[in-house]
Amino acid sequence: MELESREIAVIAAEAASDKKATDILAIDVAQLLVVTDYFVICTGSNDRQVRSIADEVEEQIRVRCGLKPIGREGQSEGKWVLLDFVDVVVHVFQPDERGFYRLEKLWSDAPRLALPKTVEGRAPLEAPRLSVIDDEAEPVEEQTP
Repeated sequence: MELESREIAVIAAEAASDKKATDILAIDVAQLLVVTDYFVICTGSNDRQVRSIADEVEEQIRVRCGLKPIGREGQSEGKWVLLDFVDVVVHVFQPDERGFYRLEKLWSDAPRLALPKTVEGRAPLEAPRLSVIDDEAEPVEEQTP
């Protein structure tokens, strides 16, 4: 059974949710990159949870989609684990690494995939607009003229 990359991204998000990942989101980068269609990004609170989330994502995609990652990076450190399933790339971060790399900001022009309500810990569909002042990110309210 061959699934669409969108379905694989949702399965990855559900698997991350099963292991209590937080701030789970899927970004559709297909129009911006030629190498993949979706980034799934989530956070684990420590190295053990990051590894556990990555293991669960890998297992669920293997069982439900019949896919194995072509690459897995960062497993030994457990600060940022990357799973490359070709059409879907999963990033599992610890909070400090996610804040440092800020992939959501880097790919802010890409639309976010609406994740099902079964994905607990999903990030808001709309990314807050941020203003950087003294290296501190603060939400900025939209103002109408």
